[in-house]
Amino acid sequence: MTEPHSVAFQGEHGAYSEEAIRQQFGNDVHTLPCHAFEDIFEAVDEDRVQFGTVPVENSVAGSINKAYDLLLEHDLKVRGEILLRVRHNLLAMPGARQPDIEIVRSHPQALAQCERYLNRHEFQAVPWYDTAGSAKELAAEPAKGVAVIASKLAAEIYGLDVLAPGIEDLHFNYTRFFVVGCDELPYCENAKTSLVFAVTHSPGALVECLGEFASRGLNLTKLESRPRRNRPWHYVFYLDFEGHWQDEAPRDALVALLARAAFVKLLGSYPAAPIPENSSTSQKALLQI
Repeated sequence: MTEPHSVAFQGEHGAYSEEAIRQQFGNDVHTLPCHAFEDIFEAVDEDRVQFGTVPVENSVAGSINKAYDLLLEHDLKVRGEILLRVRHNLLAMPGARQPDIEIVRSHPQALAQCERYLNRHEFQAVPWYDTAGSAKELAAEPAKGVAVIASKLAAEIYGLDVLAPGIEDLHFNYTRFFVVGCDELPYCENAKTSLVFAVTHSPGALVECLGEFASRGLNLTKLESRPRRNRPWHYVFYLDFEGHWQDEAPRDALVALLARAAFVKLLGSYPAAPIPENSSTSQKALLQI
């Protein structure tokens, strides 16, 4: 993927989404913070940025439904995926000490992912609208006895001290991001393909659709249903499989799927992000506890 002029993300500067962008494109990339996921897609649609980056699922919290709904509503293509190891950090104003902290602010999901740590230290958790936003506001309006949970990038941007790094309860905490753009990515090796489809309202329809992949030896890496907004009690299915849609087996499976499904939308084929080695090891260790 070439160096982009600009990449949009949701949140304040220092958000984990911005960390993911830097991981993918390098530290010199220009980033555009957006208030909501919809604003990311609009920024790309209107050519104000070259790419957008949206989180689609977390290894602890599961899928981020809003992102998938927007992928269906817009005509943007998935051009890549990023797996970011989420490391939560306790940040405070320079000179503050951990024993002086009484209140910790952050996004509710970050607070939940650090619950054991917060309880162990008897901190009062206060929900905030954003992880990086909590860091930004603390730097702008210092408060005695207050700390926040955010990224190290947020600490660098807003001049805060890291009182405790890596305070998340589960250390195989990863977020998967999609890189979206207006154009389809050229053919690539080691690809993954994402699509969304709906089935006819008849017995065995979903099994028959999925069978087109199984019969061709294609490995599905994700399958999830979402309600169709325009048809109550009907569902669409988001599916990822290993391979590029232009290869023979995936191409034949998609042609067969088009004949069976009510509709099919190809979201894109893109280089599969490498699975971190320590994530599977950590999960095995947890199962043995």
